[in-house]
Amino acid sequence: MSSTNYQPPLDRVQREVNLLLDRAERAAHIFSRYTTEQVQQIVEAMVQAGKEKAEFYAQWLVGETGYGNVEDNVKKNLDCSVGLLNRYRIADFIEPEIDEEKKIISFPKPAGVIAGLIPSTNPVMTVYYKAIISMMTRNAIIFSPHPSGQNCSIHVIDLMAEVAERAGAPSGAIQTIRQPSLLALNCLMESPKISTILATGGPKRVREAYRSGNPAMGMGPGNAPCFVHESADIEMAAAQIIASNSFDHALPCVCESVVFADRAISAQLKVALGRSGGYFVTDEAAQKLRNYLFLETGLNREAIGKSALWIAGQVGFSVPKDTKSLLVEINTVGDREPLSQEKMFPVMGYIQVDGIEGAIERAVAMLEIGKGHSAVIHSQDLAIVARYAAALPVCRIAVNTQGIEGSSGVSTNLTMGPVIGTGFFGGSSVDDNIGPQYLVQWSRAAYPADANVSLKDMAEAIAELSGEA
Repeated sequence: MSSTNYQPPLDRVQREVNLLLDRAERAAHIFSRYTTEQVQQIVEAMVQAGKEKAEFYAQWLVGETGYGNVEDNVKKNLDCSVGLLNRYRIADFIEPEIDEEKKIISFPKPAGVIAGLIPSTNPVMTVYYKAIISMMTRNAIIFSPHPSGQNCSIHVIDLMAEVAERAGAPSGAIQTIRQPSLLALNCLMESPKISTILATGGPKRVREAYRSGNPAMGMGPGNAPCFVHESADIEMAAAQIIASNSFDHALPCVCESVVFADRAISAQLKVALGRSGGYFVTDEAAQKLRNYLFLETGLNREAIGKSALWIAGQVGFSVPKDTKSLLVEINTVGDREPLSQEKMFPVMGYIQVDGIEGAIERAVAMLEIGKGHSAVIHSQDLAIVARYAAALPVCRIAVNTQGIEGSSGVSTNLTMGPVIGTGFFGGSSVDDNIGPQYLVQWSRAAYPADANVSLKDMAEAIAELSGEA
């Protein structure tokens, strides 16, 4: 029997997962009584370790998985460590809030034990992010790595656990399944000891998370339409589109998938895209590219996360050495045009449209695949932005910025995070990016609205409770 088909015995897997769950449950109970100062110390230590190891793990994951590039993975690792600490105030997830006007005292409480799925395309960044937001909110987390990136994932999980415990976290607050399998993953997700699941990965894994019987927050597939209106700053738009689509060789699900060019500025935009590193593939080479990238079984996995230069070489045509993204002019969107569907390589469809009406019509049709996820628009006309955002069945629209940075909350004030909720449109329970605020729930003590009571002394009472903890 080949090792790839081997599944360990159910009883052994259940024992191993139950040991992890028992430790996590004890850790979560202890952790729930930690103060802001204790949690701050833990998180700062983890962030510092993540920062120091950002390049080390970027090199490891590219070598192990063959996906993406080192430079962009360093940035992702830093965004999901240092960037997190800079964005969030830990006290917001630990200290009670007093609303004097509404006469409500709200107490944040951790979820408990979290199951964290790790995708093969982001086997380090996802660990950084989910481990740190779990510690920010005083939760325990058990990871399930993807087999394709399990070595680097398990190593970074062990590092985060060691650093957190050394800084004062309870033993067992960060753990992992050490021999990943679908059986182990399902045992973890279906356990009544799991409080919620952070489901990042392919559609099948996300659907299994929702079927587990436990609360789950998942993401759907991305397929971001990008409209460039005639009012846009063309040079800036072109530079941002190429930078975003080529980032980590288009592995992030929020990068631009198809460019909808307003006919009035299409010729100008094509030139600007070329200056920014885009290369328009034409004629026979374009069909060869389609045939290579899109197989009857789905995306050609050999090409996932590879550079535009590498892909062009495999297909057999030459491009300039500074090429970052390949573009193909298309006439339609939908099932019949694979270039209008989700891609995980730096290749974009390009289609001319007649103004905002044409852009909306094509984008809505394209989003039959990728509904709920994200979109991009470049326009200086506020009314155009409003019409585009109101019409599209997506939960986030990046305006005049890179899709990769805008939709993930790096260059915008959207919730910062790589776990992209797709809302009802995309079959998800959440329409926001999943941040630490989704890992706490609130107990609210509410006085009658017309009660003659002052809550000014409540802060002192709460401080005494903190001291008892």
